[in-house]
Amino acid sequence: MTGESQPADLAVTLVTFSPGDTLTEWWGHTALVVEDKRLRHARLYNFGMFGPKEGDTTGFVKDFAKGRLIFWVADDGVLPTYGFYKQYLNRDVRLQELDLTPEEAMHVAKSLGTNVLPENRMYRYHHYNDNCSTRPRDIIDAAIGGQLKAATAGPSRTTLRQHTLRYSMVNPPMSLVLDYLQADSLDKPITGHKDAYLPDELEMQVQALQVKRADGSVRPLVGKQWNWFQSNRQRPPAVAPNWIPYELVVGLLLAGLAFALGHWGRDGKKLPRVLLGLYTTVIGLSLGILGTALGFLMGFTDHDVTYWNENIFQANPVTLALLPLGVMLMWGAKKAAKWNRAVWTVLAAGSLFGVVIKVLPMADQANGNILAILVPLNVGFAALWWLDAKHKTKAP
Repeated sequence: MTGESQPADLAVTLVTFSPGDTLTEWWGHTALVVEDKRLRHARLYNFGMFGPKEGDTTGFVKDFAKGRLIFWVADDGVLPTYGFYKQYLNRDVRLQELDLTPEEAMHVAKSLGTNVLPENRMYRYHHYNDNCSTRPRDIIDAAIGGQLKAATAGPSRTTLRQHTLRYSMVNPPMSLVLDYLQADSLDKPITGHKDAYLPDELEMQVQALQVKRADGSVRPLVGKQWNWFQSNRQRPPAVAPNWIPYELVVGLLLAGLAFALGHWGRDGKKLPRVLLGLYTTVIGLSLGILGTALGFLMGFTDHDVTYWNENIFQANPVTLALLPLGVMLMWGAKKAAKWNRAVWTVLAAGSLFGVVIKVLPMADQANGNILAILVPLNVGFAALWWLDAKHKTKAP
């Protein structure tokens, strides 16, 4: 008897934590547990660690903004981690003990031991390609000779965008922001292997996998499966909701509000002019910041999911000009109407251009959610100011 782990004594468990309340928790979480049953010792390996280094908050924010966020793997106690997810986060703790040969279990244990070393533990995070779920997936896959990847090499049932919408629907406004910021790379065909960037998907793939052993026998990869803690949370829907009809109604209502205020103030009334100016200011502030952020992400960062984003035609840095123009309108500046008409015309032209290019094969971004809201808004405001100019021309 020695104090060293022997392959035959090792058990490997895939742990899946359900989605939580905050944006970083919406997607769920994965960990691997390696237990030596003879020595009664277990460690949990977590590839989801991130945060600022001590005294370097500024560097962390800069790395996050530029798409260069560093994550790391840490090993921790098993039951304290489970208890934290249960008591403080109210998130499922679902366990799958893998039916591995001693050699396969040792391969996993050694891989995790190597990964957790100080010189190896850091990695460049990518939400879809390299995260807390893909790393355990690849370690398991390597241990069983690539059989997991081979079994999931077929086409996925959906796209990365649809996956994102499924999980982000818990917060519709933020879901819309995420949809706006991410380009057509999320709409390309993917394999089932790619689906496993989500812990729930990896859990299902592992559960379904039948592994072929060296002697030719076939048996399930999962030997035992149970819930350590079952929360009262609902799981994400299997299919993303279709919000486009409702978003079109929102877009038309936003344009209709502008028309109502414009018609009310057509004869020079102060209150509707101030309200219309305030409305314009709010749009300029919210959509202008969003559009400027997208321009920055597309041109100056490593956030590759934002590149070549067609939504830049719907809200962009030009939209930010509405902020001072709204203030001018509230104060009754003489040139406020002229400049509002000019800026809204540019925005409407860009918005319509973003629709027209849909006839081109390269313009294949699934951005109907964004078009449904912003095309009516941009075109409606531009029409309002052109009608206003026409009314003033006819007025005695």
